Order: sequence, then structure tokens, then C-alpha cells
Amino acid sequence: MAQYDLTPVLAKHLDRHLVFPLLEFLGTRALYDAADIEAAKLQLIEKTNMVDYAVDIYQQLNGTDEVPESLLQRRVDVVSKLKSLESAVKPITEFLSNEDNVKLLKQDKTQNQAFLLKEFQIGPEQVDALYHFAKWNFECGNYSAAAEYLYHYRTLSTNPERTVASLWGKVAADILLQEFGSAMDDILKLKELIDVDTFAPVAKQLQQKAWLMHWSLFVFFNHESGLNALIDLFMQDRYLTAIQLTSQHLLRYLAVAVVVNKRRRNVLNDLKRVVAQEAYEYSDPVTEFVRCLFVDYDFDGAQAQLAKCEEVLENDFFLVAAKDAFMEAARQFLFENYCRIHQAISIRSLSEKLSMDEEATEKWIVNLVRNARLNAKIDSKAGTVVMQTQTLSAYEQLLERARGLGLRTLDLSNAVFGAMRA
Repeated sequence: MAQYDLTPVLAKHLDRHLVFPLLEFLGTRALYDAADIEAAKLQLIEKTNMVDYAVDIYQQLNGTDEVPESLLQRRVDVVSKLKSLESAVKPITEFLSNEDNVKLLKQDKTQNQAFLLKEFQIGPEQVDALYHFAKWNFECGNYSAAAEYLYHYRTLSTNPERTVASLWGKVAADILLQEFGSAMDDILKLKELIDVDTFAPVAKQLQQKAWLMHWSLFVFFNHESGLNALIDLFMQDRYLTAIQLTSQHLLRYLAVAVVVNKRRRNVLNDLKRVVAQEAYEYSDPVTEFVRCLFVDYDFDGAQAQLAKCEEVLENDFFLVAAKDAFMEAARQFLFENYCRIHQAISIRSLSEKLSMDEEATEKWIVNLVRNARLNAKIDSKAGTVVMQTQTLSAYEQLLERARGLGLRTLDLSNAVFGAMRA
């Protein structure tokens, strides 16, 4: 199943520190040789300031207690630079460590800079030094300190480019700290900044949207409202365009979110369309299951792809926790669509389609009916099941359509707002 591993593709759109968790996860799977995973970690970490971690991996990989001279010198350089930066930011970090001082700051950054210079002799140089100090801490793997300093830098800096860069850095730090609530807030702030920057070069706009969607995977699959947020983001016209042009592999995650989230069946037609359009460019068992079942009504094909989906999700860092929910929802979709066409079918035939034994299939259907998730009748003597399709009420359909319309309106308003600011 290594052929369906997206780690090499995803890594191109992630900060190198965000790739570490993916490699750690692959180390627990049998997709690649363990030595190759460790070598990839070392290659990645050598470009950071996490020297001690690099030493550990090097020694483990080479079966030695020796440390290369290059890493020893690198450690000296990292510590020296850290001390230098600590000295440069000492006035501002001492100011920020006093809560009473922080309360004196206003919303206006220009006023804050004048206030800091007059009262505490803290100028733009110290504020810039805070950015570099935060970045150096991040590269050292001190994500908690980095997140704190980047937050303060954003409240003080008037440099627009570095303010945006610091927000990206804070998102990465929050993800690595598993502070997904804070990361979700910052993801939304980043989206707003990206959406209003409509006069940036097209290539940059596409790149920024692709990065945002990739980074957001860490948040969306670990936040209570994450699946809705993923659908809302990925289904917006300009982001869906970015997926189709640069990141077709993200369709796997969109497909899982839509299949699992039954309250969002209103976007299923859009998902079917884009999966069918991009099938020539990208496909995997998840997207093929969607195409076979919802586009081609190929139940045998859908059954074959569903059998592969379980292993694909089991080996996907972002989707492993959603595996059971996806398999359950996918089986129900397969069941509903099959019954919709055939009206009444034998439980034996259905068990083959669902890759379950007859007894387990009948219990599964009974549980769905008992939980009011299906309107079906089971004739145990005849060994058949008949189901009536459930649909959203007119009121629920109206709410879902209004939700989609609201998102498109927001997308348009952001574009207009960006044009007005330019």
C-alpha cells in the first residue's frame, strides 16, 4: 500500500517540522524499511537547529556512539546564536514578562512603538529581534516559547510581510503543541489574509491556498468542528480550483469528510463532479469508491475499492482515527444506493457487497433501523431487506442550501473587499 502513501506529496506543502509527525507515524507502519525512515528523519532534521535529536538519530542509524564533527560544531553555533539573540531581546522579553506592562499596550501598533521607545527604550530593532528569536526557538524545537514570542511580535510589529510570516509560524507551533483550538483560530485569520490579497500574483495565491489547506489537515482532523470546517474551506470555489490545479490528492481528505459527515450530503453532488473530473489526474481507493458508487453506480467496483480503503486509511496519518467512521458511513451509502436501485435484495447478496457475513450484516441493518438512521424492513424468513430512502426535510434542505450560499457570498465579499483595499 506504499503506492497510496501521500507523505512525499504532502511534505512539499509543509514546514519541515510538520513533516516529523508524519515520519514518526510511518515508522509505526510497515510501508517502508525502518532504516529508510530514520535516514529521511536525519536528512530533514539536519536543516533545523535540533542538533541533539539529529545526533540521536545518527547514532541509532549508524550503530555508533560517535558524533560527527559537523554536528558538534553545529551545536556550538546554535548555542552561540541563541545566546546572542537572548541578549538582543532581553529588554523586550523583560517587558512582556510583566503583565501590568502588557496591559498598557493599545490596539494601535504605531502608538505602541512610540510608547515603548519613550518609556522603555525599546525600538524597532528590539521588536525585529523578537521575530528572529522566536524563529530560532522554533528551529530548536522549543515550540512553546516560539508560539508565545510570535504572538507578541504580531501585536507589536508594523511589518506586514513578517506579521503574516509570524502567523504561519504560530500555526505550525500550535499544531506541534497540539493546541488545535488556537490553531483553528489562526487558520481562519490566515484564510482572511489570503482571501483579501487578490492582487497578488496568481501563482502566489495558488501556493498560499494550497499551503493553508495542507496545514489545516492537522487541525481539521483533531478539532470537534473540523470536518465541517474542512468541507467549508475545500468547497469554496477558489480553494476547489487550487485543489484541481495543484493539489488533487487533497480530494482524498475531502471525500472522507463528506462521506463521514452525513449532515453535509448537500455537497455530495459537487464532490462527485470534481472526483469524476480529476480521475484522470489523481485517484486512490477512497476517490475511486466515490466515483464507482455515486458516479458510475458500479457496486462491484465500489465493493472492491471499499475493501482497499480500510488499509489506505489505516496507513494515513490524518485519516487513521476516522477509519471506523468512514467504513461505517461508506457501507451505509453502499447499502442505501444498492437498495434504491434493487428495491428488495437478499441479505446474502448484501453481505457480499459489504464484505461481511450474513449474521453480521443482518445485525448491522437492525442496529441502523433501531437507531432511527434507516427506514427499512427485514424479512428474516425470506432473507430480504427493503428500504425507503431517507431525505432531509424541506426545512433542513433550505438550511443546507443557505449555508452553501452564505459561503459563496463570503468568498465574493472578500474578493470585493480586497479590490477596494488595493
